[in-house]
Amino acid sequence: MQSDTVKRVIEANSKDRFRLWWAAIKLPMYSVAVMPIWLGSAIAWRQTGHLQLLPFGLFLSAAVLILVWLNLSNDVFDAETGIDRHKYHSVVNLTGKKEVIFGLSNLCLGLGLVAIMAISWWQQDATVFVMVLLCCALGYSYQGPPFRLGYLGLGEPICFVCFGPLAIAAAYYSQTQTWSSSILPVAVLNGLTTTLILFCSHFHQVADDIAAGKRSPVVRLGTARSAQFVYGGCIVFYAWLVASVVWLEVPWPTLLALSSLPWAIYLCQRLHHFHAVPEQIKESKFIAVQLHFWSSLLLGLGYVL
Repeated sequence: MQSDTVKRVIEANSKDRFRLWWAAIKLPMYSVAVMPIWLGSAIAWRQTGHLQLLPFGLFLSAAVLILVWLNLSNDVFDAETGIDRHKYHSVVNLTGKKEVIFGLSNLCLGLGLVAIMAISWWQQDATVFVMVLLCCALGYSYQGPPFRLGYLGLGEPICFVCFGPLAIAAAYYSQTQTWSSSILPVAVLNGLTTTLILFCSHFHQVADDIAAGKRSPVVRLGTARSAQFVYGGCIVFYAWLVASVVWLEVPWPTLLALSSLPWAIYLCQRLHHFHAVPEQIKESKFIAVQLHFWSSLLLGLGYVL
């Protein structure tokens, strides 16, 4: 059931309602679904000289659908624990129809898996399907009962594995039907920036997380130390990028990703000044999205140039 406070916010003027729905849709966040496919396919293209358009298109569609499932089902699971009582842009809070949203999320999951099955059927190889199923299982364990591993502070490792090594390896395999250690440097880089998005999403909701018993990394570390952790993560990202080019035979044009540095600086500065001010820091995850989008886009471009 929606709380009276949530109802009052939702029944505000149409401009506010549009703003809430835009926040609920999370359109910029879908770069985290697209970029692993882009990166894995870009590496495959550099090595083979061609791109298989059918697996590429099916995988992109599936990735977006599966992320829709993940976002909608997480809203449902959060509604069950009460952790989203102040999250006015929750789709469940906006509609008041938890069962419908849960059904819609499962429909998106089913359609996404059908697209992956089509790749496996076309290639007569179930490897990609199995890898995506593993990603989905880990994604469910993040918020879904009875696991709710995100409440134990394990969301970030799950995020890194799913959107880094697993997703990029699956995308690469869908193009080549082979394995290659050449994906690992990029998998680490994409996993780092995707994990930063999740990590930054905790800063503005520490009070709600504590009330619901969610021990996110920011709850465990405190906002000040967590801000320093983000600073360290950005240093690791750019150091790993340069080291990968120098020692791991990553193409030098991938250094284009250094152009994303202003977003990293902006993110770190904002967290340094406002880490304990929820209203000032709630947009930090979208700064992290910009860092992820531009760094991953330019990394992939470095492979196709």
